Amino acid sequence: MNPLACFELSTQQHVAHLVLSRPDALNTMSPLFWRELDGVLSRLHKEGQARALVISSTGKHFTAGMALDTFASAIQMDDRSAEGRAAIFDSLTNMQATFSKLEQLRMPVIAAIQGGCVGAGVDMVTACCIRYASANAFFCIQEINIGMVADVGTLQRLPKLIPEGIAKEYAYTGRRMPAAKALTCGLVNEVLATHAEAVAAALQCAQEIAAKPPVAIWGSKQAIHYARDHSTEDALKQMGWLQAGIWSNAHVREAISAMQAKRAATFPPLAALANFQDL
Repeated sequence: MNPLACFELSTQQHVAHLVLSRPDALNTMSPLFWRELDGVLSRLHKEGQARALVISSTGKHFTAGMALDTFASAIQMDDRSAEGRAAIFDSLTNMQATFSKLEQLRMPVIAAIQGGCVGAGVDMVTACCIRYASANAFFCIQEINIGMVADVGTLQRLPKLIPEGIAKEYAYTGRRMPAAKALTCGLVNEVLATHAEAVAAALQCAQEIAAKPPVAIWGSKQAIHYARDHSTEDALKQMGWLQAGIWSNAHVREAISAMQAKRAATFPPLAALANFQDL
């Protein structure tokens, strides 16, 4: 794979760590950002070797969101005709699909957030499974402050993470939500004193996840997301079929044996995927 310009990617002990690496540009999301992120997520999903993904950042802010010059050059938001507006729909669908891959990955995704998580940054982290923040972190639905509606996932995912009234308050006002408030309303799992401590907590959580059977972790992620978007009755039925599909006596025996022997358990990785278009 070609070197990444917007990220640094490393993998250790089945934990992938993706770091936003353009601090001088406040880690804004240029067209290259979207292409590289989409490619990395697709590769991690297909390979099946990583068992958890941590996303962190560099510099003062996690991300200042969308690079505004994107819309002045690479992406034309043409509202002068029906055809132009239809093209806006397709452009947005494309970006939405990239962040949705965070939910669709066969592994949990953990974000470690420092400083500002602004605009599309909120879209991004709300698609993650778990969020740790440093004490100086804040979240801002910036889109309303520049005359538009947040459109890449915040308004769809945030009200499922925090009370609807709080989500509306920040979506309508564009206020900054400090880390302490994000913790009390459930947006983040824990607030750490420093950026380094937040990243360390995310990596520690990822290592704990990576020690479990990958197929059971994948199934748990599937079940939680399905239950979020469906009725309890439908989710229970889906759970029955899901458990029947991934049940492994060997995994249960290995987990129990490892606990009794006080040793690390060993589980096989998820199978690599191959798409027809890649063959």
